[in-house]
Order: sequence, then structure tokens, then C-alpha cells
Amino acid sequence: MKPLCYLDVDGPLNPWMAKPEKRPAGYTTHRMLPPSLYAQHPGKPRAYVKPLRVWLRPDHGPALLALGLDLVWATTWMGEARDFIAPVLGLPELPYVDFGDALGTTTDDGLHWKTKPLLVHAGDRAFCWVDDEITDRDRAYVAAHHRAPALLHRVDPRHGLRDDDFAALDDFARTVPATL
Repeated sequence: MKPLCYLDVDGPLNPWMAKPEKRPAGYTTHRMLPPSLYAQHPGKPRAYVKPLRVWLRPDHGPALLALGLDLVWATTWMGEARDFIAPVLGLPELPYVDFGDALGTTTDDGLHWKTKPLLVHAGDRAFCWVDDEITDRDRAYVAAHHRAPALLHRVDPRHGLRDDDFAALDDFARTVPATL
């Protein structure tokens, strides 16, 4: 099996911290109303809920597929990434990590709330995790608790995935052997 590649949306694929008045080069603007957004406003009419502004680069999809990794959504979008993000990027229906009750919760140990669920999901498989909120504490925890190779790759949320990010992911994919 190929190594897994856990993909966050906001930050790596949607550079949400870029200046609002200046969309980064190559990105297109999309207004999205995922159903989970309605859940944040119970009892309010649909017209009350403001769509999310999402910037995406359609060429990221083919570039991610070319890495030769098993792509998995690891995002607060969870399954909604299949319906809203994947079509813009030209990605097939990808699996996603269901974070369940851990979604967005704080941890007492200073780890990102995704760290432990991703280790459980990965099992014994090698993986890379692409996110804008990874810290050295997450890296140290994964190094101490995961036997297979892992790359925790932080992406600047002002820029999204760039050529050097793809180069790091490609290097990981080529240097980590596939397992049976």
C-alpha cells in the first residue's frame, strides 16, 4: 500500500489567511454553503447564513494525484470536502477521517486535536499530514508513537500549497517504500 496523505482544506488548499482584497495568483473564488454551516445557526433561515469564501487552485488536484499517495481528507469539512472541494480540484471521491466528537476540541496535552485521531486512522501505515496548524509538539508526539515513517508538513495559510510544498511531499512519496 502507498503511504497515506492527510489533506486539510483551510490553509493548504484554501489560503484563508491571505489578504481578503488580494486573491493569490492561480486561485479562483468560490462561495460555498456546506450543510454543516447551517448547523452553526440553528433555527435561522438559509438566507441568514453567509456563504464561505473559498479560494482554490484547480491545478492542485492533478498535482496531488501525481504524488502517488493515497489521499484522505483530514479537515473540519470531513465528508463535505467530497461535495464542495473535490469537484473544483478535479479529485475523485476520497475517503475522509471522521473526527466525530474530537472535531475542533482542545486537548490538555497541547497537541492539535487531529493528531491522535490521525494516528489511529493511519494504523501501521506511513503517512504525511498537510496542514497549517501543525506544531513541533505534534511532530514529537508522532515520532514517539508511530512506528512507520511520517511527514508532518506545515503549509503557510497565507499562500496555500506551493511548489516547495509539493517537492517535499513528492520526496516523501518517493523515499518511503510501499507496503503490502
